[in-house]
Amino acid sequence: METKIDARGMACPKPVILTKKAMDNGRKGEEICVLVDNTIAVENLRKLAASQKADYKFRKKGEKEYEVILTVQQETDEAKVQETVELENCSIKTGKKTVVVLSSDKMGEGEEKLGKILIKGFVYALTQLEQLPSAVLFYNSGAFLSCEDSPVLEDLKLLEEEGVEICTCGTCLDFYGLKEKLAVGNVVNMYQIVQTQVQADLILKP
Repeated sequence: METKIDARGMACPKPVILTKKAMDNGRKGEEICVLVDNTIAVENLRKLAASQKADYKFRKKGEKEYEVILTVQQETDEAKVQETVELENCSIKTGKKTVVVLSSDKMGEGEEKLGKILIKGFVYALTQLEQLPSAVLFYNSGAFLSCEDSPVLEDLKLLEEEGVEICTCGTCLDFYGLKEKLAVGNVVNMYQIVQTQVQADLILKP
């Protein structure tokens, strides 16, 4: 049995996320065939295969066209149940409160165009986590991300629908003239921003 995924033209991390979902839903021995158009995606899928202990192979079909095949090596239901029991009995803290802080409308330093591509991929990846963050905080130019015409607006609305608090600094909205353009979440003050971070078990800032 084979599952086909056409991930050509998709930005990171979508090819990996779609493939991971297919592997999670697949049966042992099932082949997941993924078409991608760049070597970075090929390498990312190789790393995914290694993390899942899946068989991996690829071939170049043409210019900017690669076929990656991963063979599912899924555990038995009995093994999964045992793993669940072990996780429940371990001392690792689960269900921790994670807060994501976005202080810019781009990710990292350097080329602005690349930074905006990366932040879009980052927010999309948040929507795919098994355990969603409790809140996402926006301040400084990060405020643009929660306003009209934001490239990540639909993903933020999805997070909000799932119970994630979307909070944007009111001072920042005023500074950039964005207060009337807020399109998702709530306006908060600096005290609330500080309090939310203080109460977090983990703060994630890309």
